[in-house]
Amino acid sequence: MIANHVLNDGHQLPALGFGTYPVRGRDGVESLVSALRTGYRLIDSAVNYENEGTVGEAIRRAGVPREQLVVTSKLPGRHHAYASATTCVYESLYRLGLESIDLYLIHWPNPLTDRYVEAWQALVDLQRAGVLRSIGTSNFLPEHLDRIIAVTGVTPAVNQVELHPYFPQAEQREVHERLGIRTESWGPLGQAGSLLQEPVITGIAGELGRTPAQVVLRWHLQLGSVPLPKASSAARQAENLAVFDFELDEAQVAAITALRRTDGRLGDADPATHEEY
Repeated sequence: MIANHVLNDGHQLPALGFGTYPVRGRDGVESLVSALRTGYRLIDSAVNYENEGTVGEAIRRAGVPREQLVVTSKLPGRHHAYASATTCVYESLYRLGLESIDLYLIHWPNPLTDRYVEAWQALVDLQRAGVLRSIGTSNFLPEHLDRIIAVTGVTPAVNQVELHPYFPQAEQREVHERLGIRTESWGPLGQAGSLLQEPVITGIAGELGRTPAQVVLRWHLQLGSVPLPKASSAARQAENLAVFDFELDEAQVAAITALRRTDGRLGDADPATHEEY
């Protein structure tokens, strides 16, 4: 069974979720139905993933009670203007086929365009109107968080950032802890590249009788972060979910964290300069 965190707004968030990029169409619905029936209760989507309809259809087919699910979507950069953000959220709602959205995030701050405070105010107002249950951000640096909190008085419940052993984001996580923001991890397995072949990780996996992916996901959980792995096969979905019945010791956590690289980002999308359309 997946554990839950209590967010700063009092709502609960599953400690592990299911990433949906680029899950789309008929195959995507089948994959998501499988994930929901396997036990995932946090589903992470976005307007720019172009799959909110797929997520909504999977929810209808899976037969999981709606109140058990936390459905997430994200506002793209082209809709940061207040009125446009408001319309975009309603379009997400209609595509998902839901009465409200459990968690809605600003996907990127787009600091050069510099309308993210306006976008945040729109989410704050939509939360107050009951359209959104919890609101948060994605890829926001500490200075972006400080600014929206100072202007609106509302702290994000979640900030979803790139986070994996090559890029453990210690300083960012410390800021989240200070502000009471729950960290979510995108790319938690390093997009299943060389990370899962690292001797440190394969060695720990061998010692514990677990897979490398399970070891890395357990590392996220013990950092207090919510990882969002994606997997198409039912077997891999179940494997990624089976991480709540063992623990890493402090030395193992430290050894995995020590894999960090000077710039371990998976790509060149630095939130300080990246502009998402």
